[in-house]
Amino acid sequence: MAVTEEVRGGVATAPRVEAPPAIEARGLVKSYGEIQALAGVGFSVAPGSIFALLGPNGAGKSTTVKILTTLSAPDEGEARVAGFDVLREPGKVRRRIGVVAQGSASYKDATGRETVRLQGQIFGMRGRKLKARVNELLAFYGLGDAADRLVRDYSGGMRRRLDIATALVHRPEVLFLDEPTTGLDPEVRAAMWEHVQRLARDEGVAVLLTTHYLEEADRLAERIAIIDRGRIVAHGTADELKAELRGDAIQLELDGGASAAPQALQTLPQVRDVVVDGTMLRARTDDGSRAIPAVLHALEAAGVHATSVTVARPSLDDVYLRHTGRTFSEAEAAAEQERDQAQQGGGSK
Repeated sequence: MAVTEEVRGGVATAPRVEAPPAIEARGLVKSYGEIQALAGVGFSVAPGSIFALLGPNGAGKSTTVKILTTLSAPDEGEARVAGFDVLREPGKVRRRIGVVAQGSASYKDATGRETVRLQGQIFGMRGRKLKARVNELLAFYGLGDAADRLVRDYSGGMRRRLDIATALVHRPEVLFLDEPTTGLDPEVRAAMWEHVQRLARDEGVAVLLTTHYLEEADRLAERIAIIDRGRIVAHGTADELKAELRGDAIQLELDGGASAAPQALQTLPQVRDVVVDGTMLRARTDDGSRAIPAVLHALEAAGVHATSVTVARPSLDDVYLRHTGRTFSEAEAAAEQERDQAQQGGGSK
């Protein structure tokens, strides 16, 4: 724990104590055979904050979580969670963390109340203290009326809320949420975001959130690390990341001839970073409203027609494009193709 002495007006004030990171990872490397899942990942998460590890499927997010939650060992590097080394002190780490994995771990033939209570018992909680904590969590996550129903009768959103309640029963210092809103409808996802924000703000829990939803990272996280192919390619607050990109983002929906669009725009020096994804063209320019007429004229001259035009401030997708050379949707599609090829290769052995 660092102690910093502040000086104001030439007079030293009382020392300010800086809490150590809730999570600190350095140089994490992990390979599975010939596949390198992590290639030197490092970051830190402050207590009581929400940190997002943002990347497409297959980027290395879940592998990172497995290492930080002591479920896997890195080939190289080190990490500390809640002040303890994940390799040398795994038992101490486990007692101080809560984990919500991608798939629900709840037993479907148990009730919601039984599920949360059992988790508390595993952590040594008993009697009135446990009963009060279970009731508190079920009420907080809107599951009080359904507490004595079987989990098999819960909706997807209810199961995710139960997963979080279960992970919090022992009051962990650090909560890992691995793709917690995948498959949930927008309304349930928004409610989940609110619960997570209240958790960090009101209870001081450090939250590491992995997600492939750009909006989720932008909305929730105080700091974001963008991971691609096992490497952290950018990190900072959402505003800091977007501020790296000067000017405006322009987006055009094209009606045929998309392949000719990049060459058609080469004559416009004010337009840069042109990318075509299917029928969608994205580019950057210092002043979108002034650049659009010239862009449309150049495309029309090349026989390329635009059906819609949008000008916007930089987004996290633009940040991702700048640091990786591909859009987020392209990265997702590539990851899906790689998974399909791996499955086909495994099935042929």
